[in-house]
Amino acid sequence: MLFAIKEINNRTDLLPGVSLGYKIYDTCGSIARSVRVALALINGNEIMASPLKTCSSPAQVQAILGETSSSPSTAIATSIGPFHIPLISHFSTCACLSDKTKYPSFLRTIPSDYYQARALAHLVKHFGWSWVGAVRSNEDYGNNGMAIFTETAEQLGICLEYSVSFFRTDPSDKILKIIDIIKASTSKVIVTFLSHMDLDILLHEFSNYNLTGYQWVGTEAWIFDSQTAVGDKNHILDGAIGLSIPKAYVSGIKEFILDVKPLNSTNIELFTEFWEALFNCKFKQSQSEESQTECTGHEDLTAVENSFTDMSLMPIFNNVYKGVYAVAHALHDILSCNKTCDKKVQLDPFMILQHIKNVNFKTKDGDTVYFNKNGDPAAKYEIINWQPGENGHVQFVTVGLYDASLPVDKQMNLQNGSLIWTQNSLQVPVSVCSEKCPLGTQKVLQKGKPVCCYDCIRCAEGEISNITDSITCMRCPPEFWSNERRDVCVTKNAEFLSYEDIMGILLTTASLFGTCMTAAVAVIFFRHRTTPLVRANNSELSFLLLFSLTLCFLCSLTFIGRPSEWSCMLRHTAFGITFVLCISCVLGKTMVVLMAFKA
Repeated sequence: MLFAIKEINNRTDLLPGVSLGYKIYDTCGSIARSVRVALALINGNEIMASPLKTCSSPAQVQAILGETSSSPSTAIATSIGPFHIPLISHFSTCACLSDKTKYPSFLRTIPSDYYQARALAHLVKHFGWSWVGAVRSNEDYGNNGMAIFTETAEQLGICLEYSVSFFRTDPSDKILKIIDIIKASTSKVIVTFLSHMDLDILLHEFSNYNLTGYQWVGTEAWIFDSQTAVGDKNHILDGAIGLSIPKAYVSGIKEFILDVKPLNSTNIELFTEFWEALFNCKFKQSQSEESQTECTGHEDLTAVENSFTDMSLMPIFNNVYKGVYAVAHALHDILSCNKTCDKKVQLDPFMILQHIKNVNFKTKDGDTVYFNKNGDPAAKYEIINWQPGENGHVQFVTVGLYDASLPVDKQMNLQNGSLIWTQNSLQVPVSVCSEKCPLGTQKVLQKGKPVCCYDCIRCAEGEISNITDSITCMRCPPEFWSNERRDVCVTKNAEFLSYEDIMGILLTTASLFGTCMTAAVAVIFFRHRTTPLVRANNSELSFLLLFSLTLCFLCSLTFIGRPSEWSCMLRHTAFGITFVLCISCVLGKTMVVLMAFKA
């Protein structure tokens, strides 16, 4: 922030003749302290900023930059929202802060977790992990982020075996309960919405119980954090994958940071305290302990490694840089600056807020800065993979990109071949409750379990499933049947009594023999039709009986040979009619004989 302000004050094309001032407050991550600071700024009372001073003076604050965490930002935005004082955060990602009805004056230079949570869900889906665990910080950042992830995961068919939360100030018993839940679980992937401080506490317990082999999926809060990567428990996170804000470069800032000297700084109290903590020394005017060395103010910053000199935090520095410039461009427009600025314009926080919302400019390093209707920037992330480097150090390797502004099928671009997984494996971990159901089976949910837990039941005869993870089996058409694997319908095999079969030959012979015998009797009866014997035997019924017997013998031939449409229609109908006719003739002849005897 100081670098950006100094740069703007030295420029002649931006706010010429106008100098920006600043007040720096350390809220120590405390929500209560954050609200006190916000109220002090609104009231124009700067006594809290300089506790060593005994007086206070009114001050007109045009904009506030901060906070780093979402919960303090939520508290500050709630406090100053009614006054329309712009609050621009560089690292508060909670999606809740996009609600302009609750936080009308909040803006940020880092994307909302709404996009990050959805991106994480798509990342998990991409690798086929349908059974995962979730751990979150019990604060606005973790709770809101995990809620969006859970909602998106359900839409993508991903199940959470457990979803637990904790805060770094929670008693150890609660952390141990979480460890027990993770140990008892079957999922091998842990999705986190944790701050790096909460993650450190969890890793400490993982180390105590020697829990390894889990695939960690992280957010921007720790996936690119160098302090976490150099810790003695970083082996637990081997192969971690997650999302980070894109790498950035702000020319000149590294030299500015390394050139800081406390005795030459404007805010001498702040830098004196920082310098003493950094080099474990005390200045002469401080009440020093005998064991501590005396600070000279000329100690070498390049010789220490901490978050202040860590250039891997450049993306965060860049977000602060862009926030300061957004305020400067808004003031430039309000003051109608050309070669000079109209300093008579009465500045109003609401006016400044509206102009900040409408800024659209490029930084000197080519980054475009603008805000959407929710006060958020464009959502772009790099996909980071923890890979082993030289001397056991962790390397943050960019293996893909995620751009929420692109069509859904093009938002994620991954280089799968360059990934390293948990325990430095090259094989993608498997984390599913049930394996995919193969062709020929259907999914049947396990009672009392999530939808990701199911049994694969083989399709019944005459039914198939031709896709994996089928939820139902399809019945084959009437002329088809399922194959042995139950994955395709095949034409039914026509089974019939062939004329070439022994049984077919015997039945055909018997049928033809019976037909011939009946025909022979009919011929004999016809030739002797005038004889008393034939006439006494009722010749009409006898000929009809012989005719029906002939048809009965011939009907049996329709049951032999390959079936056809006509044979299938005739075989039962013709046999039924001819057989009834035959029996009727026999009964008729019997009735005639009975009537003759009765007469």
